[in-house]
Amino acid sequence: MKLKRLPEDFIVEELSSFPITGGPFAVYRLSKRSLGTPEAINAIVERWNVPRKRISYGGLKDKHAETTQFITVQNGPRKHFEQRSFSLEYLGQAERHFNATDIDGNRFGLVMRDMTKTEAEAALTAAQEVVRSGVPNYFDDQRFGSLGFSREWIGKYWCQGNYERALWLALADAHPDDRSDEKREKQILRDHWGRWAECKAALSRSHRRSVVTYLADKESSGKTPDFRGAFACLSIDLRGLYLSAFQSAIWNRMLSQSVTGAVPESRRVPVELESGPCWFVRDVSDEEAQSLRDLQLPLPSARLKLEPGPMLDLVNQAVATEGLELRELRVKYPRDSFFSKGSRAAFISLTDLQTRLEDDELYPRCHKVKLSFSLPRGSYATIVVKRLTTAR
Repeated sequence: MKLKRLPEDFIVEELSSFPITGGPFAVYRLSKRSLGTPEAINAIVERWNVPRKRISYGGLKDKHAETTQFITVQNGPRKHFEQRSFSLEYLGQAERHFNATDIDGNRFGLVMRDMTKTEAEAALTAAQEVVRSGVPNYFDDQRFGSLGFSREWIGKYWCQGNYERALWLALADAHPDDRSDEKREKQILRDHWGRWAECKAALSRSHRRSVVTYLADKESSGKTPDFRGAFACLSIDLRGLYLSAFQSAIWNRMLSQSVTGAVPESRRVPVELESGPCWFVRDVSDEEAQSLRDLQLPLPSARLKLEPGPMLDLVNQAVATEGLELRELRVKYPRDSFFSKGSRAAFISLTDLQTRLEDDELYPRCHKVKLSFSLPRGSYATIVVKRLTTAR
């Protein structure tokens, strides 16, 4: 099966009833194609010359897709803006910034390609079961894009105060999706790590060179390397991704363990995610399905206050897999970044599901399955696809 063969094979529409009733915050609909949300935001910052902190959005949307989402810009221009890969449609003014809680959900349109008729029909049958029972609400691999070949979490070392290791992972750890220029820069850093003047001279102009310049200036003045200050030089967006990835990986373990306790092994199906091994389920009873849909799991962090009991034990067990205690799941510096707080549904249901089986025009003698459905905010359509194609 192939997904995202074309950008239009993966369409995401953010749904919201955000009030546009006047105020100092300009509201826009951001439509993009084959571009990540952070890259679009950076382009807006550069084009309009506005501070990054004046821009807000609810969540990251897939890069290899066609997506629409809402953003706000405090005192932003009341006009449209269009570039090759994205456009901004001005919608009006609001009293406050748009954030994640303003997202009602997302509507997806997907095309699964290069399938035999048997595979396609099995996926359609599985879709009906998912509508009945739901699907585990795992964070999918897009959440873990900062995880490189080392398989180490930047957020973990940040929590431990090991700023040098966190910085090395952020700047120098090789990643399977690295472009040629990134491979070159990371190799330079790995070869010259600790010799900051040499690194600076060898690197081209980039965010990595800006961080290295900070360290080189300390070196030239005879001071010890300030890795804590250098880590703070990374953009707040990147640092937020590092924390989200680490927290989400621990939450996935909590959910996987919950599934283990709720469903017999004979009806569990293993799936390997970037965050680690997890479980899907199949042929669950109505009682089991309802129990899983009712389950809410907290996002782990030191701010979490739980009474002694099974839930606290579950959280502590998941955190301990990283050699940490729950109280250590926080960052001391810089103070502009923190773990998310709240809870997340363990299982979610598809709504407004529509399916279609067609011949695949890109792959002769093969079939494609077209799906459209809505999910709650923060849930991943790619998890639904993995469920449809693996848990049979």
